Amino acid sequence: MTKTATARRTPKAAAAGTRRAATETPEGDEPDANRLPRAEQAYQHIRQAIQEHRLKPGDRLREAELAEAVGVSRTPLREALARLESDGLIANDPARGLVVTRLDYNMVSELYYMREVLEGTAARLAAQHASDVELTILEQICEQYSRSIGDGAALEMRNRQFHEALYRCAHNRYLLRTLQGLHDALALLGESTLHDRTRAESTQAEHEAITRAIKERNPEAAEQATRTHIRNAQFERVKREFTRMR
Repeated sequence: MTKTATARRTPKAAAAGTRRAATETPEGDEPDANRLPRAEQAYQHIRQAIQEHRLKPGDRLREAELAEAVGVSRTPLREALARLESDGLIANDPARGLVVTRLDYNMVSELYYMREVLEGTAARLAAQHASDVELTILEQICEQYSRSIGDGAALEMRNRQFHEALYRCAHNRYLLRTLQGLHDALALLGESTLHDRTRAESTQAEHEAITRAIKERNPEAAEQATRTHIRNAQFERVKREFTRMR
């Protein structure tokens, strides 16, 4: 796998960047990470690096570099790596050791299938249980998303906020936990399709349709709008992969 200085960062550099981000807090405020157990700190740091694409699918994870960059010993780091492997975010390659998981076509299809089923269910429940405050939050996120068109990084953040808010609107803790794990796995797909302006604008319209159906307290319409949104996202992802293969 070819790496360049601009396109790829070593696990050490990526984890170090996460460490800086986690510790840059206003003067006088103690970073929240410092109050976490060491293994949890390491887990959150590496997970965030994967989510932000600073650790990319296929990147090799070297214990010594990660331990130094994150600022923990080998024991809590290994606990964190075992947990990340259990989550499916990293894998043990027989030839290369631990690497960030690279999803194949079947895995991508399985991921989107489960997203369609579970997020559709979340939207249906949200139409029944979301509070007026939660509906206002969904609408505000849609507005913020609209203002971010053209800024890929901001769109990724707003998109994640929208889906996380949708999950919470369902008011089902077990569904929430499952969906959060699925959404973490999206980072393994690589760069978001939202960097394409046409897809970004389509996503805006789809988010608004979901929000409108939930606000109208129409469970069937909310579920259908969400399923359509996930199917469209899958289509764009598959189309991109086939384009790369040409």
